[in-house]
This record gives sequence, C-alpha cells and structure tokens, in this order.
Amino acid sequence: MFEALGRFLFRRRNPLLVLTLLFAVLSGAYGVGVFGDMKPGGFEDPGSDSRKAAQLAEKAFPDRAPDAVIVYRDKDRTVDDASFQEAVTGTVEKLPKSAVTGYSTFWMTQMPAQVSHDRHATYVGLNLRGDDDNAKEESYKAVMDKLAAPGLETLRGGAVATGHQAGDEIGKDLGTAEGLSFPLLFILLVIVFGGLAAASLPLLVGGLSILGSMAVLRLIAQITDVSVFAMSLVTILGLAVAIDYGLLIVSRYREELERGHTGEEALARTVATAGRTIVISGITVAVALFGMTFFPLGFLKSMAYGGMAAVVLSVFFSLIALPAALGVLGTRVNALSLRKRKARQDGQGAWYRLAHGLMRRPVLVTAGALAVLLALAVPFLRIDFGANDARQLPDSAEGRQVHNTMERDFDSDAVKSIDSLLVLKSAATSPEQGAALEEYAERLGSTKGATGAQVTGAAGTTARVSVTFDGAAVSADARALVNRLKDVAPPEGATAYFGGETAVFDDTLDALGATLPWMLLYIAVATYILLFLAFGSVLLPLKAILMNLLSLSATFGVLVWIFQDGHLEGVLNFDSTGNIEPNMPIMLFALIFGLSMDYEVFLVSRIREQYDLLGDSTAAVASGLQNIGRLIVNAALLMCVPLAAMATSGVLTMKLFGVGMVFAILADVAIVRILLVPAALKLMGRAAWWAPGPLARFYTRFGIKESDAAPEVKQPASVTG
Repeated sequence: MFEALGRFLFRRRNPLLVLTLLFAVLSGAYGVGVFGDMKPGGFEDPGSDSRKAAQLAEKAFPDRAPDAVIVYRDKDRTVDDASFQEAVTGTVEKLPKSAVTGYSTFWMTQMPAQVSHDRHATYVGLNLRGDDDNAKEESYKAVMDKLAAPGLETLRGGAVATGHQAGDEIGKDLGTAEGLSFPLLFILLVIVFGGLAAASLPLLVGGLSILGSMAVLRLIAQITDVSVFAMSLVTILGLAVAIDYGLLIVSRYREELERGHTGEEALARTVATAGRTIVISGITVAVALFGMTFFPLGFLKSMAYGGMAAVVLSVFFSLIALPAALGVLGTRVNALSLRKRKARQDGQGAWYRLAHGLMRRPVLVTAGALAVLLALAVPFLRIDFGANDARQLPDSAEGRQVHNTMERDFDSDAVKSIDSLLVLKSAATSPEQGAALEEYAERLGSTKGATGAQVTGAAGTTARVSVTFDGAAVSADARALVNRLKDVAPPEGATAYFGGETAVFDDTLDALGATLPWMLLYIAVATYILLFLAFGSVLLPLKAILMNLLSLSATFGVLVWIFQDGHLEGVLNFDSTGNIEPNMPIMLFALIFGLSMDYEVFLVSRIREQYDLLGDSTAAVASGLQNIGRLIVNAALLMCVPLAAMATSGVLTMKLFGVGMVFAILADVAIVRILLVPAALKLMGRAAWWAPGPLARFYTRFGIKESDAAPEVKQPASVTG
C-alpha cells in the first residue's frame, strides 16, 4: 500500500506541490483570524456545582466576588486623605457601564480589610459585564487603560486581569520561542544533513503544519470553545513533530539514493518504510492526545484539538508534500552541501557495537535502567495539586504584584470565602426564610475548619451564605472543609450549590479523578492494538506501554522535585508555588506517552525490518540500532529545541511544560530506547515477535505493512559476540 503511494506521489509530484502552495496561502489567510476566536480560561468543569453557583451569583448579586482587583497606593497620602479618595472614586465612577456592572471601594463598604496595614493603599473590586470568561475579558480590555488614578500607583489584578496578562505573556513567549527555534533548528539541520537543501525540507513541513493547524483550530472555534493556550501547543508540537517526521523521510530518501535507487524507486522505498513508520507514529500520538477530550474541562479539550491537528497535518505533509518535493529534487536534495558526505556504512559501526555490548549483559542493563527510572519517580508519590493563579506570572506582571500585595499588605480573607448559593422554595427576604438562613449560616460557621459564616445576599428566591476559614484557598484542609460543608443540610426545600475558589478547585479535581482511569484505559488499549497491527507481536506492545509508564513516572517525579519542592529556582528563574497545577500532568501524560511511542515506532520498525530480512532477533536489534540510532538521537535533540525555548517562558505553567517535555524526551531516548529496548529484546529473544496462530493470521491480513507482498525472510545470520 505505502509503496504504491510512493510511486503515485512521484508521478504526480508537480501538481501536488502546486496544491500544497495553494493550501499554505489559503490556510494562512484564514488561520490568522484564530486568535480572535479563541477564549481564555477553560480550567473548570462547566457542569459542576461550583459553576452553577457562579451562574446563580452572576444573576442574583451584583456584588459577587470581583472579576478584577485594582490596587491603588500612595507613598505619602493615606486613604484618610480626601484627595486620595477623590482620585480613586473619580476614576471608577467614570468607567463605562457597558463594561462594568458594579464596583466596591473602601469608602462604600467601610470594610477595614480593603485598606492596607499601613493605610497607604486600598483596592477596588470590579464586576465586569459578560456571561462567560471571554465576554468578561472583552469588558476588561475596554476599561483596562482607564483604571489609572491620577497621582496614585495603580496595579491591575484579579482573575480576569491576570488571565489577560497571562495570555499576553504567553503570546510574547511564543513569539520569542519561534524566533529562537527556527534559525537554531535550521543550523542544527544543516549540521545533521550537511547541506542547505535537505535541511530546509523539515522546516517546510513544520511551517505548513502550523499554518494548517491554525486554520483547523479556527474552524473548530466556530463550533465549540477553544482555549487561547491551544496555540502554544500547535506552535511547539507542530514544529517539533514535523521536524522529526521530515528528518526521517529525508534521511531515508538519501539512504535509498546512496544504495543506487533513483527517481520513482527511491521514493517508493522511502514512503514504504519511513512513510509507514510516521503514519503509525502519528496515529499513536493522535490517539493519545484524543484521550484529553474525555475530560469536561475546556482547556484539556482545546489542547487535544490543537495537538491532534498539528500531528495529523505533520503526518499528511510529511507523507504527501515532502515526498513530492523530494521527487522534484531527486539527487539535488544533496545540493548546497557544506561538507563532503561519507559513504553509507551498513556494517558494524558504533551503534552496532553498542547494541551488542548492551545485549551481552541484558539483565544488568535492564536492572540498572529500571533502578534509575524508579529512583527518579519517587517524588511523584507526594505530588500536591494546586490551582492556576497569579503566581504563575513573573514578578514583573501586574497580576502577580497585586497577588503579592494582597498577601503581604492586606487581610487576604476579605476576598476569600466558600459560598453556599441557595435556591429557596420562597422569597429569600421573607421572615420565614430569613430565620432559616440565619440558622443554616450558624451551622455552617460551626463546622470544623470554618471560622464563621453569614448571610451575604438575598434576592428573589436566591440566597448566599459565605463561610470564612484560615489557610490557603486551595489547600487540602480547605478542600476537606468544602466537603464537610456540603454535608450540612440546607433549609427545608432548598438546594445548595457551593462556589468560590476552593469549591471550584475541589470540583475540578473530582472531575479529573473520575475521568482519568477511563483515559488511561483507552490509551493503553488503543496503543496496544495499533502497535500489534504495526509489528504483529503480542509482547512488544505490552513492553512499550510498561516502559512508557516508567518513563512518565520518572518525568513526573523530576517535575515534583523541581517545581513543587522548589529546586533549581535560581537556575530556571521561577518561584515555586509548592504544588502542581492538575491539568498539566494530564496534558503531559498524553503528549509524552504519544511522543515516546514516536521513538518506539521509529526504532522497532527498523528492527522489525531487519528481523524480516535476517530472521535473527539479536542481529536485527544490532542492525536496526545501527541504522536508526543516530537519527533518533538527532530527532530528539531537534525536538527539544522549541521545547527548551518554551522553558524560558515567564509563565510558570509554560515553563513546567517545556522543562517536562525536554526531560521526558531526553530520558526516554537515552534510557528507554537506547538502553532498555535492546536489553529487553535480547531477554525476550524470538518470543518478542511471537503471536498465536489466529492473531498471526489477522496480522498477515490486516497489519500495517509496507506493501501487500510478503517480505523475503533470509536464514538467521550468525551473530558473534
């Protein structure tokens, strides 16, 4: 099948390149509008009780928890100075009602907590117009330049302002990452290929994949919400995966040229081997990413959409546009060489000798590699999850400064509570309901962990009771308090929905925890089936899955050690929050699992190819590693370039993403693929390629093979050493 595709691509290479150019122009023109169609947020379960509580508060109480918090400070004047008051109130009174539905100042509420300890600062809570996060952000953008009070230092923070600043920061970081990545990747590709012509082709695939993914995301955004964070994954993953696939295709094509094949034959062999490999690899990565759509959170769904678009289009362009370009170039793919190419050696090179060295002591190598991975994984056992808040921003960001100021100079409890939103059977302001609400508030306030509770709102048949408590809003103790409060019976005939930061975080963790086992089961089963169809073995897919889980555990252990425990803060330039945002491990799991299978497919496909030719497992492992080992290392290093650029981001979640991906890829290639795979295959012997009769016949008929013809298997080669 793949061989026939290669011949077709050669014969239609010119029209295909014209269509590719047309696609690039159209997708770029349409896709650039995706930034205006994406939405912030997506970190909450839209069907949760806390979301229902927020909707009730939105409709019933204008004085709900503020969407933005604006801090005003003067080093000389205090809030008791009339000119200080005039500057603040005069500023907020001029804000357009089309964007701001309400605000609260100290001079309105007379709440001592709205004044700093030294009385030189106060904060204003703003309620923004909008039914969702996107609409509120639009309202914020309409007033953010009108918030500065004359003569006062002004800092803009709070949930919506911080989200907007995070989006801006990520956009800048992405631009920096792209600016650093493209030239550096080109230089490295020139070094790898030794020529300018060959080096430019993988970057071409990367550019096409990014443009196409932007257009796909914009189409999806017309149907459902897409998070602004999805573009970060499209840019980085689209470039990284396209480089990998482009490197594999171009390297194999040049290899076929060196073997004396030219024109149609060289392209047919390239697509039949490397093309088949990237199809299997791409499907495996896309399958893993699809697992994120199981979760109700818009952030994870959006990352799945963006990631799958980037991977599928990388496969498409690597399989269609890139071979067509190679067909046009022919031997000119080696043009503009900067160094003399060495003749290809298929014999016993360094990788061949390394494989045999590993296979001489397979038990020792396996035990050592497993010990390293398990040791790295130990910190993962004590992972502590926390919410995504202003602490993800760098110290220079206003939202972070507001957060630090509130923590340091104000009574932070003033903007922290667990709210019970009640839907009552009659008017909340009636004497009967008033008494019931006071009694309910008293029971909530006396719950273990609470410091008090009071009725803070009553309108129509909706009421709000706010519970105060000590400690961090997203701590384990606060989550336990939320669940104890839920056990307190509401007034007769009423339904209670709990909201506030703690309730949102608790509902988010519950939603993730309930869905995670199904995602893991789906990925394991789907990956097993795909790898069986690729290799015709019942044991190899199981080995690959177990090794991936070990590699992932090691990566998560390192991330806990760095970002939760705060090691390497100075080196990586971040401030630890003492926890890990819960969406990140799930996203990293899907990405790392898929990309690890990328290299597994690269390596085992070449080993299987050699096994079909040689009929000997040991010889196949050594020959396969000799042929593909250097390419896998180069591919991993090249993929790490854009990911390492992301690790320079000032946004903590993006930094964690970049560091986690770089470590995972390097550890997976160095420890799992190069060390563990040869040793494990030696221990498994010929059993590695075994399948029972019915499954073997199923593979023969339906397996993903290079061509419909059965391979010619030679007699087992004698292997020394």
